[in-house]
Amino acid sequence: MRCKMLEKRSFSLSGHRTSIALEPEFWVVLQAMAAAQSQSLTGLIGGIDANRTPEQPLASALRVFALRG
Repeated sequence: MRCKMLEKRSFSLSGHRTSIALEPEFWVVLQAMAAAQSQSLTGLIGGIDANRTPEQPLASALRVFALRG
């Protein structure tokens, strides 16, 4: 079984730069969700970031959000 490569993207959230590495399939779903809500991918991720618990890594929060979408 071959492991898929993670795709790393950088964003400016709450005034600081951060990089997030996710599987390409998650980026596709998150981009579609952002478009469906008429917002940018950065805006969608910023909202998820603002609502997650401090104990939950952002990448995990994004994966869960995409799966629940």
